[in-house]
Amino acid sequence: MPISYSRFALAIALASVLAPSAVSQPAPTLAELAAYNGPDRSERLIAGAKKEGVINIYSSITVDDMKLISGVFEKKYGVKLQAWRASSESILQRAMVEARGGRYDVDAIETSAAEMESLHREKMLQAIKSPMLADIVPAAVRPHGEWVGDRLNVITAGYNTNLLKPQDVPKTYEDLLDPKWKGKLAIEADDAVWFGALVTEMGEEKAVKYFRELVRRNGLSLRKGHTLLANLIVSEEVPFALTVYDYKVKQLKRSGAPIEWLVLPPGIARFLGSGVMKRAPHPHAAILFFDFMMHDAQAMLVEHDFTPTNVKVKPLDAPYKLVDPALVLDQGDKWQKLFDEIIVKGSR
Repeated sequence: MPISYSRFALAIALASVLAPSAVSQPAPTLAELAAYNGPDRSERLIAGAKKEGVINIYSSITVDDMKLISGVFEKKYGVKLQAWRASSESILQRAMVEARGGRYDVDAIETSAAEMESLHREKMLQAIKSPMLADIVPAAVRPHGEWVGDRLNVITAGYNTNLLKPQDVPKTYEDLLDPKWKGKLAIEADDAVWFGALVTEMGEEKAVKYFRELVRRNGLSLRKGHTLLANLIVSEEVPFALTVYDYKVKQLKRSGAPIEWLVLPPGIARFLGSGVMKRAPHPHAAILFFDFMMHDAQAMLVEHDFTPTNVKVKPLDAPYKLVDPALVLDQGDKWQKLFDEIIVKGSR
């Protein structure tokens, strides 16, 4: 016998009262999560991340330091952190190839500023509205908000303390023109970004004239890799290097190695940053990782001699000129050409 309309309507009403959970709420989108800033924000992210169970990141931080970061993250949130470590150039290339192929495996990226800015220009990053940014130095927060600097690579000079005494080290770049430095100077072989930033600060005409003269008079030995260069200082193969990362020198020095760093003005530093991919397959975990890098990880970075961007962890008061990543993208080819012409070819 056919059911009457009134009985059918009553059945539907009772079902909706007795089983309200039968109609599930749609999961929030990444954009909605990124914009949400309610009082239960952290609780929502943690609960969602635990359901997702994992986060995939690409990073250029060292393997040992990433193990430390992932260990603390996993212990705190119960979410597996899977990291692929590579150079910033390789990370950018892989992310773009995967996106163009419709493959969306990576949730977040942590690497050098220029590559992060490239991802922004390719419209691959999601801006995050996070309360964790309140203590980040303003210079580390890009106007578009799609990635934020979490640490600084400070590019300094370095020297072997067994071969050179503090009173003998140069105070300015001009001091390196002294004949006593002939055959004693080295530089990282791919430091075109540092070179371009320094040339910009010094004035192009003056800087080009200076480096041509330096190479002609005293020569520059090219070495591939900042870590290698620091280790060559320790082994006394390189008495003085123009470009090493200060954190690596500090780590080696702390272990008892005969190495020291110094800033020849103007000092140059560049950000490395974190960002969340627009097509992140684990959106809760991705935003949670972003927050983690802006807060919890900052103290861990200090413990391993990095320069964090959270001013409550460590004030950013060093006299460095910060490399503008947008300028790197716009002027990078010009800088590379000058570096190759003056430094690379001139040093052969």
